Amino acid sequence: MTRSYIPLNALRAFEAAARHLSFTHAAIELNVTHSAISQQVKALEAHLNCQLFARVSRGLMLTTEGENLLPVLNDSFDRIADTLDRFAASQRREKLKIGVVGTFATGFLLSRLDSFRRRFSHIDLHLSTHNNRVDPAAEGLDYTIRFGSGAWHGTEAIFLCDAPLSPLCSPLLAGELQYPADVLKFTLLRSYRRDEWNAWLQAAGERAPSPTHPVMVFDSSITMLEAAQAGAGIAIAPPGMFTHLLNTERIVQPFSTQISLGGYWLTRLQSRQETVAMRDFAAWIATQTREAQGD
Repeated sequence: MTRSYIPLNALRAFEAAARHLSFTHAAIELNVTHSAISQQVKALEAHLNCQLFARVSRGLMLTTEGENLLPVLNDSFDRIADTLDRFAASQRREKLKIGVVGTFATGFLLSRLDSFRRRFSHIDLHLSTHNNRVDPAAEGLDYTIRFGSGAWHGTEAIFLCDAPLSPLCSPLLAGELQYPADVLKFTLLRSYRRDEWNAWLQAAGERAPSPTHPVMVFDSSITMLEAAQAGAGIAIAPPGMFTHLLNTERIVQPFSTQISLGGYWLTRLQSRQETVAMRDFAAWIATQTREAQGD
């Protein structure tokens, strides 16, 4: 069977134009003319039999096909560059891109990164944080650490650890909490998951808050705990991820009742081919969480 090959220049022209959403800026970056970029993109569109850009009044906009192609090219070009860099340096180096939900990053991962670096000095770790809503394909992530049930479409997930939730607040507010129902005297701080406080109060044998009860919603538990320290209300979050605050008594856990609505998972898109560096990281983080739970 005869295979049809796409010229690398056409792919590079599209990738640069898609990043800049401008043929002019792409031409400057690649040191060619505006016309050359336009012709390369048209040739690629003809080869793929689809339109990659829509021309709008403000310039360019990616079509659905263009949005699907861009992260694939970004990943491919990154891997080519990484391989060439390793050849140039005459040493085996690998890059690993991990997206981590912020709470797990600050509460668990960051304090252990030196251990990873010492053991796997040949791996360049690139970390980004997210608020549990992330697009691994668009961001070119090898692994994503998320909170949830472990069920994400098109994804393989490895369970890392449970993350039970409990009220956390400032010592000043804790002094006014004698019974679980007393949390309803204050503003309730929570994530975008609506069921957290209802589930905890039910587990504590208390009624759910009224629909009009004052609530503050946060997209990050880290920010939520900053608000709790300032006395803005009572937060519900995983105490195990905030031991640094509990140990210094900037935050206290007024009640022992905890609920489990999910855990932390190491996830990989099924379309993402696993590398040696990825397997090394997966084994390392699994060992770290297992040992921490043992402690």
